Amino acid sequence: MHELSIAMGIVRIAENESAKVNAQKVEKIELEIGTLSGIEIDALNFVWSSAVKGTVLQDALKKIITINGEAKCKDCKHLFELNQMYDACPVCNGYLKTIVKGKEMLVKSMELSY
Repeated sequence: MHELSIAMGIVRIAENESAKVNAQKVEKIELEIGTLSGIEIDALNFVWSSAVKGTVLQDALKKIITINGEAKCKDCKHLFELNQMYDACPVCNGYLKTIVKGKEMLVKSMELSY
C-alpha cells in the first residue's frame, strides 16, 4: 500500500511549508489527484488519520479534487477522455497518445493558522 508513503510525503510537505512561515497548524489542505495516478483515494483516506496524527495536519480539513484523465491521439490529434492508460482513441482506434492530464498528485493549497 503505497498510499501510506504518499500520505507521509504530504505531511512532510505541509510541515516544511508551515515551518517556513512559522505557522502552528494547517486548517485546510487541498490535493489534486489524477484518475491515472495510480493512487487509490479510498486507501489514502484509510491511512490518512494515522499518517497525520501528531502533525500540523492532524486537525486539517482535507479536500481531494479528482482530475480526470485526458489524452491526445498522436495519429489523428483528437483530444479525448482517458479512463484507463491503455484505452484507444475513440475516433481512429489508435493507441499512440500523449497523456495531457490525469497523472497528477499535487498539494494545490493549504490554509495555515499562526
